[in-house]
Amino acid sequence: MIRLLTHGLGGEGYLNFEGNEFGHPEWLDFPRAGNNDSFWYARRQLNLTEDPLLRYQFLNHFDQEMNQTEAKYGWLGASQAYISLKHEGDKVIVFERAGVVFIFNFHPTESFSDYRIGIDVAGTYRIVLNTDSKDVGGHGRVDESTRFFTTPMEWNGRKNWTHIYVPCRTAIILALESTL
Repeated sequence: MIRLLTHGLGGEGYLNFEGNEFGHPEWLDFPRAGNNDSFWYARRQLNLTEDPLLRYQFLNHFDQEMNQTEAKYGWLGASQAYISLKHEGDKVIVFERAGVVFIFNFHPTESFSDYRIGIDVAGTYRIVLNTDSKDVGGHGRVDESTRFFTTPMEWNGRKNWTHIYVPCRTAIILALESTL
């Protein structure tokens, strides 16, 4: 989720270093006298995504989906996001950038059904990225075929609103159905 938050709210690019995202499952220790000049902990283990017993495959797949979604909607090249909601108690952040709506629920235990969010552009929205998808290691609690219809009434500084189910520790991106 924090990768997606950084990707969505960051500037004009997203940088990670090859292997750093999952290549160091243990500590990093360069060869020195204290470890008998061993290279064992000084190497990136890029094979970790290929081991079906480990969860690194899901992080790798999520990164692919996140980058493909950004390539389609282009939020990195868009003007800065409009943050319509930062609710400390609910631990929810909602913002819009490049015509898509990002919804984050960082709460460790509370899921929200019928959570009202503001959206500037009216229309029918669909989920285009979901951190709770089983494909990326999530629990599959969100029905990705759901259509979200806006209501023309101001909410959180936006011209329209819709209701959404957002489980705990989940991020969702919505896009207009016409852009799919």
